Amino acid sequence: MAEKKYFMQPDNTDRKIMELLQADSQLTIKEIASRINLSVTPVHERIRKLEKEGIIDKYVCLLNRRKLGKALVVYCNVTLDKQRKESFEDFNQAIVKMSEVLECSVVSGNFDYMLKVIVEDAEAYNQFYQHKLSALKSVLHISSYFVISEIKYTTGIAVV
Repeated sequence: MAEKKYFMQPDNTDRKIMELLQADSQLTIKEIASRINLSVTPVHERIRKLEKEGIIDKYVCLLNRRKLGKALVVYCNVTLDKQRKESFEDFNQAIVKMSEVLECSVVSGNFDYMLKVIVEDAEAYNQFYQHKLSALKSVLHISSYFVISEIKYTTGIAVV
């Protein structure tokens, strides 16, 4: 029998803490405590519990890609030539080494992978496409979609 997955049910205070940390992970425990009207010790204990339970996975810094010269976002649908374990493993090993790829997911449907790629411009994408992505021996087909405008961009997860 399959093991049941355990999900922690955060209360309203935990939710407020998570919302604050998602908005600014550099907030001190003292700042969080003052914003949610609790003392420092229970806030510290709640944060440690959220970390221990794996709800808080890690703390990160988000960089402005445009200010770093990475103006172009491209989504790629990739189909492999053979649906074999070895093909998937080879592709996975290669793709994690490509700094242009921000996200890579195995998906269901008419293709095998969806990638989110950021590069400087169309020429840089063409170089990535020709010399890295299509050069992988297991790749059969790639469809590329250039982002014209981002309507919503967030990393925050709703904790309702």
